[in-house]
Amino acid sequence: MKHFFLLIVILFFNSCQYFEKQVPSEKELLQKELKSINWKEVDEYPTVADCEKITDKKQRQKCFFDVMSTLIQEKLNVDSLSIMYPELDTIEVKVTIFPNAVMKFEPQFPKDSVAYDTIKIDSILHARLVNFPKINPAIKRGIPVKTQFILPVILKAKDEK
Repeated sequence: MKHFFLLIVILFFNSCQYFEKQVPSEKELLQKELKSINWKEVDEYPTVADCEKITDKKQRQKCFFDVMSTLIQEKLNVDSLSIMYPELDTIEVKVTIFPNAVMKFEPQFPKDSVAYDTIKIDSILHARLVNFPKINPAIKRGIPVKTQFILPVILKAKDEK
């Protein structure tokens, strides 16, 4: 009986090796996870209160871009920008939304633009593009992230009377 018990104990300790599994290292797991993340897209695009009720991701994105374009156009229509520069019908504005919901606007001009004063236009944009409604930043894996996009803003010429 002692030999039988001793044989069972030896088999028990040797059988533990069969249940042992290879545990991947932290670095391997991290590299695998980093490769699986799509760094070019966010899980949720930035949004404003008007667009939050929309559940479809693409429609919510379109709603946000439409609202932003409209707000920027409305703020620039009250200025004399279109009168000062009649040849300037569209401005591309680079919008940066930071994780803390702060927005930054930068006009994008062609590299060889000498037809108009880019510094003056830039200062007009910075003066006019303030007091926007609350913007919720983009979300990536549950964390607010910085996003950048370029919006074409159409300047409407005012009718002079």
